[in-house]
Amino acid sequence: MKTNIGVFFGGRSTEHEISVISASQAMHAIDRNRYNVTPIYITKEGKWYTGEALFNVSGYRDIPALLKQCEEVYMRPIFGDCNLYKVNKPMFGKAVVGSLDVVIPVLHGSNGEDGTFEGIIEAIGVPYAGCDVLASANGMDKITMKMILAHCGVPVIDFVWFTDKEWFTGKDNLISSIESTLGYPVIVKPANLGSSVGIGRAADRSRLEECIEDASRYSSRIIVEHMVDNLKEINCSVLGDCDEFETSVCEEPIKSGDILSYEDKYMGGTKGAKGMQASQKRIPADLPESMSNEIRRLAGETFRVLGCHGVSRVDVIVDADTDKIYVNEINTIPGSLSFYLWEATGISFTSLMDKLVELALKRNRERSNKTVTYSKNIFSLGGGCKGKLK
Repeated sequence: MKTNIGVFFGGRSTEHEISVISASQAMHAIDRNRYNVTPIYITKEGKWYTGEALFNVSGYRDIPALLKQCEEVYMRPIFGDCNLYKVNKPMFGKAVVGSLDVVIPVLHGSNGEDGTFEGIIEAIGVPYAGCDVLASANGMDKITMKMILAHCGVPVIDFVWFTDKEWFTGKDNLISSIESTLGYPVIVKPANLGSSVGIGRAADRSRLEECIEDASRYSSRIIVEHMVDNLKEINCSVLGDCDEFETSVCEEPIKSGDILSYEDKYMGGTKGAKGMQASQKRIPADLPESMSNEIRRLAGETFRVLGCHGVSRVDVIVDADTDKIYVNEINTIPGSLSFYLWEATGISFTSLMDKLVELALKRNRERSNKTVTYSKNIFSLGGGCKGKLK
């Protein structure tokens, strides 16, 4: 019997289209001799659809036409019910489209990579690949992530953070704090978005205000970091779980401006988006062996202390003037699942997908051995309430 894999992608996120590309790549890499693959596309409005037409990435140019070829579906929030149900139930015939043995989320950004979707799947009880709710949430929020890393001795760049409400009510004080703590230049980011959305560089007060106003359009939490001017950005992928993992070779993305832009990452200098593998990069990165080894060590340590699982990509910054290395962020569901880094390391995309399924099933077995409830009912024993029971 083949294992039934459900690949979820799209979603209510600014990274919706990149998710579609990553998922298309992943689904085509899955070994169909071992697995059945069910695509589940989540629209920008949050509706779920499945159907064979979803395998063809060119169909997403006309979403209404694409969805007419698909079935709207849902899953019930009942533990152990791993079925996909038709929203429009037929008068005759089955209401169930199919059952899922393993879920692979390929949802980038908010409402997917931040633990939101993982919580739904955990409540249903389907084994799934990737980080759990806590690791996803901590990895997505740049503020929380950097706090944890700094506490665990992983080097991060100095930063100041605040909420959009704090900005609108205390702008002058925050600007003074940023200028006295960090100085210029700085880089401004929404705390919980990826793909370089809403990120800007500021070298003076006027530009700082513009960047913060822009970032506040995307997130209620904003982070401002000291900008390393003479920097080199290096990425490294990690595969496994927080107890046993391996790291990939390093890559150096090539940016067109001060920061790595959305276009640098996904457009690859062409007119059509092709995912992270289309971006301009050096693989392996041109680094001294000692520095490459240290980056891989820090990538693994980031993965470990955040309690990650599956495949992630850790992005670091190297100060070219001092050779000091800082962890910038982790992508718990990286673009293109970082398959190109694993191919350069000696693991094929198909083998990477096999490993993700194995990791999902392994975690599910381990969790099934944990106690989550007691068999005794305290009410039947006459206790459990401080007040009177009527």
